[in-house]
Amino acid sequence: MNPEVSRAAEFEELRPLLFAIAYRILGSVSEAEDAVQETWLRYEGSATQPKSAKAFLSAVVTRVSIDVLRSARVRREQYVGPWFPEPLVDDPYEDPERSAELADSVSMAALLLLERLSPLERAVFVLREVFGFGFAEVSSAVGRPEAACRQLAVRARRHMEAGRPRFATDRRERDELAGRFFDAFREGDVAGLMELLAADVHMVGDGGGKAPQFGTGAFGAANVAALLAFVVPRFAEIGGRVEPHEVNGQPGAILRDGDGKVLNILSLDILDGRIQTIRSVINPDKLGHLGPVADAWAIAAAADARRPPP
Repeated sequence: MNPEVSRAAEFEELRPLLFAIAYRILGSVSEAEDAVQETWLRYEGSATQPKSAKAFLSAVVTRVSIDVLRSARVRREQYVGPWFPEPLVDDPYEDPERSAELADSVSMAALLLLERLSPLERAVFVLREVFGFGFAEVSSAVGRPEAACRQLAVRARRHMEAGRPRFATDRRERDELAGRFFDAFREGDVAGLMELLAADVHMVGDGGGKAPQFGTGAFGAANVAALLAFVVPRFAEIGGRVEPHEVNGQPGAILRDGDGKVLNILSLDILDGRIQTIRSVINPDKLGHLGPVADAWAIAAAADARRPPP
């Protein structure tokens, strides 16, 4: 077999893992895809064949991702409003023995916790705690001695455990409640929505200054219900469609306008039979990987124009 064809096939087999590593380090679908592409270019241009393609490629994509994250940190500090990861609706990497850990590690809440770590801590945590790499492989990937990597892992684990969210363990119960929420949303049933909210529920959106968003968010069942009472009827008026879909390993939905364009992504955190957090990603820059994106400003203006003056 042609060695170049073999190398390409080997890379494609490992692509889902490489993307999964990069996405958890970067919190961005587009940046993770770019990191994977850069990894292929380096692999393709390498004069020697490594003993372990998995170890080599995982190390390269990790180093590339660390470099990208360091520059991305500056942009995120200047971001307008709350910053959320780019929503991931389909994780290409699967491992039945680690499915629960993989889903937890890619949740919006977990990725926001990872933002508190340094790039090196984040990379070490992802490789060691999420994907189970040995410390020798982690050391090679991040270019630090094993002893230093162990210390980085301890610090990262401590930070993550201190703020780790607790989600419903019964997946069927969780999905049933999410289904009720999105049915009520689709039908404009605000009272039905309120029944599903925790007393201290938080609803917050990421518009990045490029789409309408609800300030710094709403706290408490009454305030979130009032916000939903404002948003849901307007969504119905434009012929919006709700497509329930797992988002970052948790219940969520893709919201589309009347033409089928992506308007928004909703992600739910559920605990003890109630919705604890509703996250909305409406920044168009973070939705392009899901298909054509709607003009949220134009839709909001058109919805307001349809309503009679007070």
